[in-house]
Amino acid sequence: MNAKLTVKSKIWIEDEKGGMVFGVGRLLILSAVEEYGSILAAAKALGMSYRAVWGKIKATEERLGQPILEKQTGGVRGGGSTLTPFGRVLVERFRQLEDLAKTSTDTFFHGVFDAAMQSPHDAITSGR
Repeated sequence: MNAKLTVKSKIWIEDEKGGMVFGVGRLLILSAVEEYGSILAAAKALGMSYRAVWGKIKATEERLGQPILEKQTGGVRGGGSTLTPFGRVLVERFRQLEDLAKTSTDTFFHGVFDAAMQSPHDAITSGR
């Protein structure tokens, strides 16, 4: 068998009740808010409704017990949002977690699975 195989995984964080706290979707939302400076602009860029984006941000803040965005409402130049220091740390640490999970999974997969594919009969009979 000469097929090139890869392993895929997905990481997310849940609370003790199984509620979504943070994952790739929330990462994309916060990255877009940081880039565009507002929840509305981020929602438009992501092709999502303002309500959906706001609901995900609010749920994450409630489950973490602290704000991840600083929101400025209205005014002459309109409102806007930026990540709180905690929000920035959350984004950075989640990216690190994703990188670590990917690197570890890839290393394990190739170390074990590639060897099994080289001689599948030996891997089956030896229990690897």
